[in-house]
Amino acid sequence: MKYYYVYIMASKTNSTIYIGVTNDLRRRVAEHKSDCIDGFSKKYQTHKLVYFEKTQNIDEAIKREKQLKGWNRKKKNMLIESLNPEWNDLSAE
Repeated sequence: MKYYYVYIMASKTNSTIYIGVTNDLRRRVAEHKSDCIDGFSKKYQTHKLVYFEKTQNIDEAIKREKQLKGWNRKKKNMLIESLNPEWNDLSAE
């Protein structure tokens, strides 16, 4: 069974977040942490996995990613804090 993940990464101070979609969450988080791909995440050091959702449908995952990206920061913060109030790095668990 194939899964897809919509995820949110945060900087050390939680001031910057990155929202993405992937079919391999473990690999993608490792890429963020190692800064091996140039771009937004490397520039802003978004190394903490603070939120993720899992689905079996890639179209749903992409739709959800776009929805979350369209939200204001307050609403994104509330989503993260609904499951991870301390903004812990979920990849450390």
